[in-house]
Amino acid sequence: MDGLRGPGARGGCSRRALPGDEASALVEFAVSLPLLVVLVVGIFDFGGAFNQKQMLNNAVREGARFGASQPTNDLCAGCPAPASVDAIRSLIDSYLLAAKVNDCGLNTAAASSGPPWTYTASSGCPGTLTLTIDRGLAVTETISGTTVNLLGTQVSVTYPYLWHFNSVIQLVAPGANFAGITIQTSATATNMD
Repeated sequence: MDGLRGPGARGGCSRRALPGDEASALVEFAVSLPLLVVLVVGIFDFGGAFNQKQMLNNAVREGARFGASQPTNDLCAGCPAPASVDAIRSLIDSYLLAAKVNDCGLNTAAASSGPPWTYTASSGCPGTLTLTIDRGLAVTETISGTTVNLLGTQVSVTYPYLWHFNSVIQLVAPGANFAGITIQTSATATNMD
């Protein structure tokens, strides 16, 4: 057994330098691993933001479609949110929860006087979610060559998104800080009544 130990070995461990190829491969790996981790987390994080945008697009589209089918006889200037507007908020909140998106407390948010009516919520979010519902938006359509002004419902959402990338970029650039972003989306549908 003693013949297997190299010169200068202590306690059965061999202290020998790595050959040139192995040493350079180890250094290359040590340099490239943080860059690879940052790249993979960046791809994952961008995919998450894109997926969040798609879920918000679907929620506002459903809200605008539902709002367009609601009666407009309960709307008044300077009034609190009528039942038709609150129903749109409720639908969007349910859609977000079903999609496992943090609703930031939208289900308990109160609307500003409108129109348009604005709900703001920030409970448990890195920022503020803002939902704006305009049931009296002027929509211009051309029908058989004639321009017609119609009323429509527009639903807009501004949603805070916090990058997970922020904690990983510290591996490559200590002190770097990427703040969260705001995802914005809206949808419009022509009122049916």
